[in-house]
Amino acid sequence: MDNHMTENRDVWVFIEQNDGHIASVSLELLGKGRELAQTLGSQLVALLCGHGVSDLAQTALHAGADHVLLADHPELEHYRTLPYSRVASDLVREHRPYIFLIGATPNGRDLAPRIASAVHAGLTADCTDLQIGDYLLRKDNRLYKDLLYQIRPAFGGNLIATIVNPGTRPQMATVREGVMRPLTPDPARTGTVEPVTPHFQPGDFALHVLSRQVRPPSVHLKDAPVIVAGGGGVSGPQEFELIQQLANLLGGEVGASRAAVDAGLIGREHQVGQTGTTVRPRLYIAAGISGAVQHRAGMDQSNKIIAINSDPNAPIFQVAHYKIVGDLAEVLPLLIQALRDKTK
Repeated sequence: MDNHMTENRDVWVFIEQNDGHIASVSLELLGKGRELAQTLGSQLVALLCGHGVSDLAQTALHAGADHVLLADHPELEHYRTLPYSRVASDLVREHRPYIFLIGATPNGRDLAPRIASAVHAGLTADCTDLQIGDYLLRKDNRLYKDLLYQIRPAFGGNLIATIVNPGTRPQMATVREGVMRPLTPDPARTGTVEPVTPHFQPGDFALHVLSRQVRPPSVHLKDAPVIVAGGGGVSGPQEFELIQQLANLLGGEVGASRAAVDAGLIGREHQVGQTGTTVRPRLYIAAGISGAVQHRAGMDQSNKIIAINSDPNAPIFQVAHYKIVGDLAEVLPLLIQALRDKTK
């Protein structure tokens, strides 16, 4: 079955913005959306909601979009589930995009299933890759061309599943921050901006925002050039202090595996992996991390990986560029001392 001539094949990206700043994941999805749209020979459309955010439409065009649907309304100044889902669902019903991508942020994870339910579409959460390909439905030997391959870890990360949705539109997926690469902004890129008028219902305003408190993140793993991470092999706070010292000497941040977080050795905001932050630093040092696939999914694209583990068969060594088999309580002080001697 080939619907090339009749089906709208546009790729949509929801642009999440907070206080006039576009979320990093939305810029990353514009980069991936640009690639998908080029493969399909279609347009990349950005859906931007907010109030007083018309300048951000140009940012979306520079980041890869061909067309921006701009819903600018006072009721959209701050994210609320019902008004935002009303706007997005109405526009999806009107335009029937082929693909709709949303960042897997707290707001995105709230919004995406609302839209999918409203328009009776499928939704795959937390994808780690997106590709275009064909699918043969064997029960009736029907070939579906150019579907979205929605690729994500499954069964606790023990396998990688490729999910397709041949029957409904749009094909929807959420993607976590840091998984895709944004394009370099091009101020010369031009496109069109289409203002849209929201049509709210009285029930959309059941929730009122009385006050807002914004707490800036204390850890900046995603942008750190160097990350020193500890795992379940760290025996206690004293060894995590060594990790902190090494990170400080290298001008980096402290990361952790889920095992270290669950053990109470460090806060969850430091967690790297499938259920934490996806990172691509220039240097990633994994100390006492066994390397479960869930953790590797969040750091295996690092430019250089140094792994320290007492188990020579630890899975982390499969992705490490440099391998140190030894007790981290002995290895880390040697690294720290060597760096201090170098800076004298």
